[in-house]
Amino acid sequence: MNNFSFFNRENSKQELQSTEFDILIIGGGITGAGIALDAASRGMKVALIEKNDFASGTSSKSTKLIHGGLRYLKQFDFWLVKEVGTERAIVHKLAPHLVIPEKMILPLIEGGTYGSWLTSIGLKVYDVLASVEGDDKRKMLDKEEALEKEPLLPEGVLNGAGYYAEYRTDDARLTIEVLKTASQYDAQIINYVEANEFIYKNKRVVGAKVTDVFSKETFNVNAKYVVNAAGPWVDELRQINNSKIGKRLHLTKGVHLVVAHEKLPVKQSVYFDIPDGRMMFAIPRGKVTYFGTTDTNYQEDKNNVETSIVDALYLIEAVNNMFPEITLTLEDIESSWAGLRPLIHEEGKSASELSRKDEIFVSDTKLISIAGGKLTGYRKMAERIVDLVAKKMTRRFEIEFDPIQTEEIVLSGGPFQNFKSVKIYNKQVNKRMKSEGFTKQDAAYLVYNYGKQTSTILDKFDELSEENSEKRLLKAEIWFSIHHEMTCTPTDFFMRRTGRLFFDKPSVDRNKQFVIAEFATYFNWEKELVEIHNQELEEKIQLAVQFK
Repeated sequence: MNNFSFFNRENSKQELQSTEFDILIIGGGITGAGIALDAASRGMKVALIEKNDFASGTSSKSTKLIHGGLRYLKQFDFWLVKEVGTERAIVHKLAPHLVIPEKMILPLIEGGTYGSWLTSIGLKVYDVLASVEGDDKRKMLDKEEALEKEPLLPEGVLNGAGYYAEYRTDDARLTIEVLKTASQYDAQIINYVEANEFIYKNKRVVGAKVTDVFSKETFNVNAKYVVNAAGPWVDELRQINNSKIGKRLHLTKGVHLVVAHEKLPVKQSVYFDIPDGRMMFAIPRGKVTYFGTTDTNYQEDKNNVETSIVDALYLIEAVNNMFPEITLTLEDIESSWAGLRPLIHEEGKSASELSRKDEIFVSDTKLISIAGGKLTGYRKMAERIVDLVAKKMTRRFEIEFDPIQTEEIVLSGGPFQNFKSVKIYNKQVNKRMKSEGFTKQDAAYLVYNYGKQTSTILDKFDELSEENSEKRLLKAEIWFSIHHEMTCTPTDFFMRRTGRLFFDKPSVDRNKQFVIAEFATYFNWEKELVEIHNQELEEKIQLAVQFK
């Protein structure tokens, strides 16, 4: 049986109870996932638990860009630009089907943040620091060229544009693929298992008492070191450990809105000024365009982050202000998401001035916590943590581990030689699906979500007898996500395995009852459980479409 299957839960729980791990990671977002893969590939015994679904916090709510940190140039943070720029190239190489080069246009507006000289120099420095090559190198466009690339730009105040490459991703899918790859190196990974308290021996943390959210069963997981990578919940765990002293988290909220592409038909991603001096992205993706983000202080319920009417109107006004022909209203919003950035508090700094650097805290009882950081830098954050644990293991137990391996470890869904070979594979998939009445977009959706695992899904599709081809493909996808991606609920499927709730909301409305029925069959749910999962999905749909 596949390790990363829902049906492997009982085996996983047995393993978690009977093994002493070198490292127990609490938190299944991109940071925890990166640490699990790094540690397991160096030969450590690794366990990872997540109290909800993988990537259900910050790691499914970002701008979904692996970006080179252009805005950090303005803060003269050259080190951060260099690190994230280099990382961007590596992650693209490891998963070219998931980290996709996209052109970005940066309009130069009269009185805007970036003048043409600063932009030209800035993008040049960015190219050098981020080791940008070939077609991805920046070009400066005059006004006419900029309008040709993006006719929606404001002709009256436009002076030209910078034109450069960024990389689009699906943050939740990236997290899942990193975790699946870690499990191939024998990491024990499980979702819906919550850490309640720490276990101590000789005043050191040596594990955690945990609860299976579904069965309510409680058990101990023992480990030489425990890493707290719980994102916005890092301080809660530090508090349980009585070590929330010194630096603390400062949570800020980021909101993104989604409209049909014809409502905001940008030809490529745009990174533009908004009247309050901040910058914002508008990013086309398949049938939709999404835009964001806000950056406001947050002190409410971390498990239920909502988009307010104030957030939505702020973003809509910013778009209408930049694109004279666009007049979006609240009625145009198809979906939205709101997430939290777990930044490090700095006295006297506003939400958008706070540094995006990650920091590591080690408590007196040796609980290791990590917070801050960016999606793009996940591999380097993991490296810093695993280097630290490896050093401690050598000192205490005289065990040596290999140096970092992850720069060369292709993520599941590969291997592809490069982005060109992803496009070739996409054509083959399109050809295979055409005869069943599917479109180019349907093929691209599968390839850019699953990479070469698409073939496994299509083989399953061929075996099934469902008449309606859309539902038959859904069945194959559900089968794959339960058996190969530890999907436990319809909400996991629609939000984090497929991104449909954000990028293809009509397909969720059409198919939600069918999908819930499929899950109920797989897991033999009683009527009561079907109702609970139905309600959970409805709540998430309402959260995405209703603003308070």
